[in-house]
Amino acid sequence: MAEESFTDAEMAFLRHVRFGELPRRVLPEDRVELTEIESPRAWPDGLNPEQQQALRPDAA
Repeated sequence: MAEESFTDAEMAFLRHVRFGELPRRVLPEDRVELTEIESPRAWPDGLNPEQQQALRPDAA
């Protein structure tokens, strides 16, 4: 059984068909700096359970 070989141009075409185009390059001036912060680990002192429930993101 003979092994099929492709030229570089054919391999490039097959890669393009399989994976598509790469996304546009992000330039350094298009980037933003992020600051990592820690989320609060405990409720503020003095809150009763109703106030805590009101602060939860899933509360309606």
